[in-house]
Amino acid sequence: MDSDTHTVDTDLPLAGVTVVSLEQAVAAPIASRHLADLGARVIKVERIGEGDFARNYDTAVHGLASHFVWLNRGKESICVDLKAAEGLAAVKALVAEADVFIQNSAPGAAERLGLGAEDLRADHPELIAVNMSGYGTSGPFVDRKAYDMLVQAETGLISITGTPETAAKTGIPTSDIAAGMYALTAIQAALFRRERTGTGATIDVAMFDATVEWLGHPMYMQMYQDVQVKRMGLSHASIAPYDGYPTRDGQILIGVQNDRGWRTLVTEVFERPDLADHPRFATNILRVRNRAEVDAVVGELTSGFSTGELDDRLAKAGIPAAQLGDMKDLIAHPQLEARDRWRDVQTEAGPIRAVLPPMTFRDVEMRMGAVPALGEQTDAVLAELGLSDEQVAALRSAGVVQ
Repeated sequence: MDSDTHTVDTDLPLAGVTVVSLEQAVAAPIASRHLADLGARVIKVERIGEGDFARNYDTAVHGLASHFVWLNRGKESICVDLKAAEGLAAVKALVAEADVFIQNSAPGAAERLGLGAEDLRADHPELIAVNMSGYGTSGPFVDRKAYDMLVQAETGLISITGTPETAAKTGIPTSDIAAGMYALTAIQAALFRRERTGTGATIDVAMFDATVEWLGHPMYMQMYQDVQVKRMGLSHASIAPYDGYPTRDGQILIGVQNDRGWRTLVTEVFERPDLADHPRFATNILRVRNRAEVDAVVGELTSGFSTGELDDRLAKAGIPAAQLGDMKDLIAHPQLEARDRWRDVQTEAGPIRAVLPPMTFRDVEMRMGAVPALGEQTDAVLAELGLSDEQVAALRSAGVVQ
């Protein structure tokens, strides 16, 4: 399926792939946005009137929602009433011509509409159908609401995040993003397999499972040591020194991963070779056991430097360290500027800044297409399906499309 408005750079790795996504919020949209970045044509199916509810989270970006512009560039938006027979038929016709179908509707909703993987692949076994959910396709939690914070809580992620005094969810939707990234990986693997076998796939990705995968270290600590990993703030349960330490004018983060690093830190940076083989500090196991004393010693030594001076000394010595930046610092970060990572992306409210996707192909730049207005491509996509202008107008008058 080709659109006159959809230009294809054939050097992009997923050029020629068509994706239809019945999606909302974060998990499915981040997967499909990366597919679009990689060159796939992504047709986003949205509800009449409201569209993806992430469109209405805020009005931070020239009146548009920050989550939406982040997650939906490079897509085409069609507005269809799936409860109307004509609207549902149009979406099924789109899927019949697509390579990939993604949905993260409420449990059972896609199946009730006839958009379940089994129904869709009965006539199109080459289709890659991706079902994204909170807790999977079975089990006692199958019908539970699964917002990011709730999944972080159920998996125990919140139990290890925050300070010793206060548990906290992560500052970004970790469970949503984890699920989206595994969906992206699975889709690309399925496309590769289909090139060899001609057969599509039914793929299930649960936010719960994706988050559990990322909890391997604390889970194994509990299973095999009967230890609940403590909430450490900036610190690390298994490494010391690893924390934020005071300087004359602020703070710096230092993470020493091994005993060689400790020796370099105390001899080259702090000029305290007597600490290298200290009987309570010489190995990481000893430093973790005596963490409070290690942190006190390191904090006293860092306090004698300005942040900039110490940052330079640590970098020259090869000690992992960082200054604690905020979002203003990120936007102005010299690493982004020096590597030319900023681009303009078009929206209905004018151009906005965005950073290039993190997967960098040296022979072709990833596509960063426009963020679609609600239903912006409805007419064009319906025309591709063979509907006349009069038929589209009739559907619009009947409230079937927008």
